[in-house]
Amino acid sequence: MLNLDLRMTAVLRILGRFLGVLLLTCLAGTAAAEDLNYIRDAEIESTLRTYYTPILKVAGLEPTAVHIYLVNDPRLNSFVAGGQNIFVNTGTITRSETPNQLVGIVAHETGHIAGGHLIRGEEAMRNASIESIIAMVVGAGASVLGHNPGAGGAAVLSGESVGIRSYLAFSVAQEATADQAALSFLDKTHQSARGLLQFFQILEGQEILSGALQSPYMRTHPLTTQRIEYVKNHVAHSPYSDVPDPPDWVELHKRMKAKLVAFLSGPGQTLQQYPETDNSIAARYARAVAFYRVPELKRALVLIDGLIQDESKNPYFHELKGQMLFENGKVRDAVAPYQQSVRLAPDVALLRVELAQVEIETNDPALNQEALTHLKSAVSFEARNPDTWRFLAIAYGRSGDMGNSALALAEQAMASGDKPMARQQAQRALKLLPAGSQGRLRAEDIQLEAQRKQ
Repeated sequence: MLNLDLRMTAVLRILGRFLGVLLLTCLAGTAAAEDLNYIRDAEIESTLRTYYTPILKVAGLEPTAVHIYLVNDPRLNSFVAGGQNIFVNTGTITRSETPNQLVGIVAHETGHIAGGHLIRGEEAMRNASIESIIAMVVGAGASVLGHNPGAGGAAVLSGESVGIRSYLAFSVAQEATADQAALSFLDKTHQSARGLLQFFQILEGQEILSGALQSPYMRTHPLTTQRIEYVKNHVAHSPYSDVPDPPDWVELHKRMKAKLVAFLSGPGQTLQQYPETDNSIAARYARAVAFYRVPELKRALVLIDGLIQDESKNPYFHELKGQMLFENGKVRDAVAPYQQSVRLAPDVALLRVELAQVEIETNDPALNQEALTHLKSAVSFEARNPDTWRFLAIAYGRSGDMGNSALALAEQAMASGDKPMARQQAQRALKLLPAGSQGRLRAEDIQLEAQRKQ
């Protein structure tokens, strides 16, 4: 389920120009604001994780500890911030031609993480900014593109006014070190560095452009001729330079691009780019999304049903069908497709959150209990997602468990960065939960943590 309901105001001002060295800049809210949108999509996140997991493993990082977030921005850019968090622009994905290009880019960013290049900023950056970024990115996981935030119980993350306080820029020396690490990671995983070279060559011509016209990547990753030559030399001598991408990765890449184009472009543009003469899975997928957005639900359902018939075990086709039905007011009909998506991909926590939202919206007590089960299962993986806690609060409340409902609201507030609300709800939970219970102990922890950070 592609989600664009999140809006956050990000203060992105880079102070100083690089003369060989680009400095870290802490942005304390005095700069001009630029709106950034973050999206969640279980399928795209799964595809990216498939690409990046081998790189993260050889880098000595625990893949589950590294979070990859999608920034809805058509420009080329990727960056790391706040520890093991990698941010990739949608434009980087849609403009990539091969999975290898995306792997090369993230191999470079992984080099920054593995090399300890993340500069720790001021207390405001560490406590407010990165926490707010993460809360904004992962929140509202079950809200969807084109969904009316005021209707149908759509979950909209609070705290939209909280901005990014800082942006990281690395020195040329650190960039070169990250390049070296990336090339090492690629060789260790027997993958080509040609994709990274192609990306650098795309950017090479932008160095002479003004800051306003340059790719954001150029302003945070100073590129030099020496760096390009170093990567080019590696490609010329590496035994893995001509290793092709796995065929299944290529197909995943086509579908990921088609899905992003279909959701982020106008339906007319999508239908022109993926005409009916193209009967590939990716093209039919894109057209299904385009017709659902027109909206022409009947034509969209015919296409998605055809895809399900071809790949009945693809959880994301069932998810999209559920999304189509849910957003067109067919809440009860949407339950079965979402349930099937979870049965096919039980470890994808975001799908459970989406299913739980639909089950709650049915107002069926039996499905409310199922929603509770799914949310309890998902919360350990989607604990940073305020919507997980919000839906838990609703489900607990409808089952009469007001103590755990208050505790879930406290968790939601913590995930959103709203410390006063977290403290208020934790105090409420303390009055309702039995002494010595695990929930009461957690409420005490939240109260103390919120008070300290506030």
